[in-house]
Amino acid sequence: MKKSKKIINSMKISFPSLSVNESAARAVVAAFSAQADPTTNELADIKCAVSEAVTNSIVHAYPDTIGEIYISVLILEGRIIKIQIKDKGKGIEDVAKAREPLYTTSPESERSGMGFTVMESFTDKMSVRSKVGKGTTVVLLKALGERKMAE
Repeated sequence: MKKSKKIINSMKISFPSLSVNESAARAVVAAFSAQADPTTNELADIKCAVSEAVTNSIVHAYPDTIGEIYISVLILEGRIIKIQIKDKGKGIEDVAKAREPLYTTSPESERSGMGFTVMESFTDKMSVRSKVGKGTTVVLLKALGERKMAE
């Protein structure tokens, strides 16, 4: 059995599912994650994955209404960032199907169906739990590389 990593620091935020809040969510998570001293590329990866997850909640969880989006971030020992993005929206009927590249529930829109693929490509591990009518939780793990001190 894997031993749980010790939590170094944590934060939680929530905000309405308005598209203008996506950039704020990305910035807050990046600013908090910065204390773990990620590289510029690692921070960009985190920001991109968070943007995709939050945008999914805004567009798909609450398509006809404004709901709440919840984010928690843990900085774990071993330089691991764990980010959870949760909504209490309409949920996903078939998570496996939704995770397929190019799958979209609204082909008439400009949506590419690549949200989960993008999240997965910018993190080390991604999981999705969802219940129809109850909401969706996406968990993203990003393991930061070792930093070398300048000589």
